[in-house]
Amino acid sequence: MFAVRGLDTDYVTPGGQCVRAARDVTFDVAKGEFFTLLGPSGCGKTTTLRSIAGLEQPVSGEIEAGGRLIFSSARGVCVPPHKRNFGMVFQSYAIWPHMSVFQNAAFPLQVRRPRMGAAQIRVKVERALDAVQLGHLAGRDATRLSGGQQQRLALARALAMEPELLLLDEPLSNLDARLREAMRFELKRIQREHGVTTIYVTHDQDEALAMSHQIAVMNEGRIEQLAAPRDLYESPGNRFVAAFVGSMNFIEGRLGQPHGDDLAWVETPLGRLAARPSTGLQPGQAVTVSIRPEDLVVQGAAASDGPNRFAGIVEQAVFLGAAAELIVDCNGVRLNMRAHPSLGLAEGDRVSLGADPAKCLALAAH
Repeated sequence: MFAVRGLDTDYVTPGGQCVRAARDVTFDVAKGEFFTLLGPSGCGKTTTLRSIAGLEQPVSGEIEAGGRLIFSSARGVCVPPHKRNFGMVFQSYAIWPHMSVFQNAAFPLQVRRPRMGAAQIRVKVERALDAVQLGHLAGRDATRLSGGQQQRLALARALAMEPELLLLDEPLSNLDARLREAMRFELKRIQREHGVTTIYVTHDQDEALAMSHQIAVMNEGRIEQLAAPRDLYESPGNRFVAAFVGSMNFIEGRLGQPHGDDLAWVETPLGRLAARPSTGLQPGQAVTVSIRPEDLVVQGAAASDGPNRFAGIVEQAVFLGAAAELIVDCNGVRLNMRAHPSLGLAEGDRVSLGADPAKCLALAAH
C-alpha cells in the first residue's frame, strides 16, 4: 500500500510570490494498482508527483510506501530521492544521445550504490528491454529511435531498477495522436504484466479513463473527486468534474419533489425533467442537470409522452465518420448530441429528443 496524507506543497514564482500548488492531498494506492492524477494545467498534479519522488519538499503531510515512512513534516522525516526506490519517467524522456539503447537502460543501475555486478545488470536490463519490446535494438544508438521507441526506452530504464513505485509524468504528451493511442495499450499491458504500482499524471481524460484503476481529479491544488473510471464518468461529484471528464450538457434548474426512489423532478427551461439528484440536495435548491451528448437520443412519435422528452431544431451537423455531432436548439437551450450518421440529420431538421432519467444527474449549481 502507498499512502499520501494531508500533503501541502508550495513553490515560489519568478516574482518571489509563494504559491500553494498542492493542498491537503490525500489518497491511497493499492499494490499493483494504476492510479492517475488528472486535471488541467496548473492544478497541482505534477507538483504532487514530484513531492512523492522527493524532487519537491512538501511543507506538511506524510508519504508512506509499503509501511515505510519516506516523508513526514511532523516527525522530521525526508528520505532522499535516490533512496526511495521509485522509478520516474518524465515528459521529455531524458534519453542520453551519446549512449546506446542498452547503455541508457543500464546507466541508473551502474551508478547505484552499493554497486551491482555487470552480469546482474545485464540480466535486469535485458529483461526490461524485452518487456517493452526493444530487446532487438539494444545495440542501437538512442538517437536512432522513433518517439514511441524513446518513450519505451525511458520506461525500460525505470523498470530495470525494479522500483517499488513507478511515477509517470505525462509520458505520452509528445507523441502524435495515433501513436499516443497505441502506447496507452502498451503502457497498460506492461504495467499489468509487471504488477508494478503506478502513479500517472495526465491532463488527457481519455488516457485516464482507458488505463486507470482509480482516478483523482485535481483542481487548484485539491482533489475534487477520487473514483474508479466508470463511476467518475457516470456519477461526477460536482460541476467541475462533470465538465472536465468527457463532454457534458448543462441545464440550469431548480430541484423539485422526489420522483420514485432514486429520482427527483427539476424545473428547467426545457420543462420538468426527471434526474438523479447528487447527495445533499434539497427541494427548492438551484441545480444544474448534466446530460452526456451520447445519452441524448432521437425519439419516435410513440415515445413523445414519456419523461424527459423535448423538441428542437438542428442548428449544426458535423459528420465524423462513425458518428454525427449535432447542436440542437431546444426552446433556447443549445444541446450537444451524438447520433448515428444513418439518421441523416441536417441543419434545420426538427427533432424530438429524449434522455433516460437515470442518465441525467442533478448537481449543485455554482
